[in-house]
Amino acid sequence: MDNIVILIIVGIAGLAVGFAIAKYLEKNNASQLIKSAKKNAASLLKEANTEAESVKKDKMLQAKEKFIELKSEHEKVIMSREKKMSDAEKRTRDKESQVSSEVAKSKKLNSELENKQKDYNDRIAYLEKKQSELDKMHRSQINQLEVISSLSADDAKAQLMESLKEEAKSSAMAYIQNSVEEAKMTAQQEAKKIIITTIQRIGTEEAIENCVSVFNLESDDVKGRIIGREGRNIRAIEAATGVEIIVDDTPDAIILSCFDSVRREIARLSLHKLVTDGRIHPARIEEIVKKTTKQIEEEIIEVGKRTIIDLGIHGLQPELIKAVGRMKYRSSYGQNLLQHSREVAKLCGVMASELGLNPKLAKRAGLLHDIGKVPETETEVPHAILGMQWAEKYGEKPEVCNAIGAHHDEIEMTSLLSPIVQVCDAISGARPGARRQVLDSYIQRLKDLEDIAFGFGGVNKAYAIQAGRELRVMVESEKVTDEKAAQLSFEISQKIQTDMTYPGQVKVTVIRETRAVNIAK
Repeated sequence: MDNIVILIIVGIAGLAVGFAIAKYLEKNNASQLIKSAKKNAASLLKEANTEAESVKKDKMLQAKEKFIELKSEHEKVIMSREKKMSDAEKRTRDKESQVSSEVAKSKKLNSELENKQKDYNDRIAYLEKKQSELDKMHRSQINQLEVISSLSADDAKAQLMESLKEEAKSSAMAYIQNSVEEAKMTAQQEAKKIIITTIQRIGTEEAIENCVSVFNLESDDVKGRIIGREGRNIRAIEAATGVEIIVDDTPDAIILSCFDSVRREIARLSLHKLVTDGRIHPARIEEIVKKTTKQIEEEIIEVGKRTIIDLGIHGLQPELIKAVGRMKYRSSYGQNLLQHSREVAKLCGVMASELGLNPKLAKRAGLLHDIGKVPETETEVPHAILGMQWAEKYGEKPEVCNAIGAHHDEIEMTSLLSPIVQVCDAISGARPGARRQVLDSYIQRLKDLEDIAFGFGGVNKAYAIQAGRELRVMVESEKVTDEKAAQLSFEISQKIQTDMTYPGQVKVTVIRETRAVNIAK
């Protein structure tokens, strides 16, 4: 027990001694730290003072430099202002001196002008005095002349003017006559030269159309098949095409007669297909004629396209191209209309080039000048006016339209193309053998016959055949009865007898056909 107490006491004493030692050591370390901190603070303060001094010196130097710079700029501004002020003062002094000199000059000029005006007034007074003296002398001379010639001044003046007028008139007339004669001679020479050159450069074949086509056969046996039983095949062909088929003793050939060359061509091609195929009967005939008609229409368009390509014409409307193609199957006084129009187009192009005009526009007008002759439906409008209306409708230029409408003088010519087209049309048609007036009047008579028939109601088709000695009229069975067909035939014959002049007689045949068609399936 005593040992434990001793141990406890010894432990407490050790703790006290350790605590005392620790306190001593802590105090000693704290004093050292304070000394070290003071030493570091003094060092930092010293460094801060040193750096502050250097910064202060730098700022002072920068401030001095900035002050010097601002001072120099201020001095420059002041010097510039002083210079401007001195320049302004100098300009002011110069203007003042200039104004003073101009005032002096003005005073001098005013004095000179006053002197000149005075001198001018003196001269005017002198001239007026001399003028009055001359007038007096002139009047005295006139009085003396009147006494000598026993004529007044007005009479003498009138006689002199009259003589001068007559002399001037005669001189002017002589000059005008010489000028006109020279112009005529020169113009005729130039015109002849241009026309001859144009004609020499264009060479076209003469084409004389007629109203008959010959269809050659391999043998005469084919004739019987074309005629058919009781003539029904040949009647069906004539009814479908409007062409008269003449079967006579001519070996291996039959004749197709029609004034319309399109109809003749359709009939010829249809016969060729029928004979080649071998099946010839009314239904087949109608089918082949329809196909051939469509083929001819396509060929017409192709002919029109080839024509405008050959002539170098571009931008033509499709309807005008079709009209150009239809000209292949028309004739003008026996002359093929397409060949005539191509020839006129080439002549116009050459003549326009010789005269310094647009040859392409001239070709266009020359090709289209007769399109009014190929209407799809008959009309009473002159072909030149009709062609002009078509050209205007499809956007042709005014020069081309006027040339088409004026080439037969139906309207006034307003451009240089119009007389060129008129002249070239006359050149193409005036060649010996190019045209036949009789053929044209014959074709016109056939057309008039057909037009009379179309003037009655219920008429579906009308064909003038037998060189105009027969008119076949096909009527619609729904609208025309058998009794009315006989009456229609009589009325048409009376109309022809009243309105037309023709040789011999005209037979009018009205055909009314009723069909009943059914299909077996």
